[in-house]
Amino acid sequence: MRALLALTLMCSAALAQAAVQTREIRYQDADGTALIGYYAYDDAVKGERPGVLVVHEWWGLNDYAKRRARDLAGLGYSALAIDMYGEGKHTEHPQDAQAFMTEAMKDPEASAKRFDAGLDLLKKQPYTDKHKLGAVGYCFGGKVVLDAARRGAHLDGVVSFHGALATQTPAKPGVVRAYLLVEHGAADSMVTPQQVDAFKKEMDAAKVNYQFVSIPGAKHGFTNPDADRLSHGDHGGPDIGYNEAADKSSWADMQAFFKQVFK
Repeated sequence: MRALLALTLMCSAALAQAAVQTREIRYQDADGTALIGYYAYDDAVKGERPGVLVVHEWWGLNDYAKRRARDLAGLGYSALAIDMYGEGKHTEHPQDAQAFMTEAMKDPEASAKRFDAGLDLLKKQPYTDKHKLGAVGYCFGGKVVLDAARRGAHLDGVVSFHGALATQTPAKPGVVRAYLLVEHGAADSMVTPQQVDAFKKEMDAAKVNYQFVSIPGAKHGFTNPDADRLSHGDHGGPDIGYNEAADKSSWADMQAFFKQVFK
């Protein structure tokens, strides 16, 4: 009886210890900008595993972006939510978010340096398989990861969730290394049908291997449960909204995509 009790306690302790672990990591980009990353991994998984970057919405490196890093860690990935604004700043006010995003995107080269700094940090983590790397981005982050793919970043797979599709740096034949998955809300008023058409023509002309999933009834921000709250208020929120079905289907698509990319 005592032996059985001891074994039960040992198993319980092991289960308690085997869980998603997280930590904040301070780092800098090539220009010396102070950045904060949020790293997550599952210590029940042994050895190296594919690494996936998470790039936040225009709100900044908030709890939602960090949650997605934990979700990816729970799937067995080495996940890092990176900071595109500096010092991990974030907001819930649309005007502030617009200002942060505009500042971060005004110089494509500076934006690329911040992304690359995050990718380098992910590769330095002992649990990351440096030969299997991906990136996911939400809203503003969707544009960031697509632009990284456009310029030939060393990524195997890139997933954009309700991301901006327009770019100052269109893809060119022979440059894009990554496979792309774009999860787009068909009711997204912040990305025009003309931008969707232009994106597809750009990818086809550059002979990029991509999937474009248009989800009926889904608005911009469809993966974020806070979208409904953030779309209201005295500040006049943007036209965004959570869609549980779209959230689940796009996440399932991502899982299947990465399994194929990393196999």
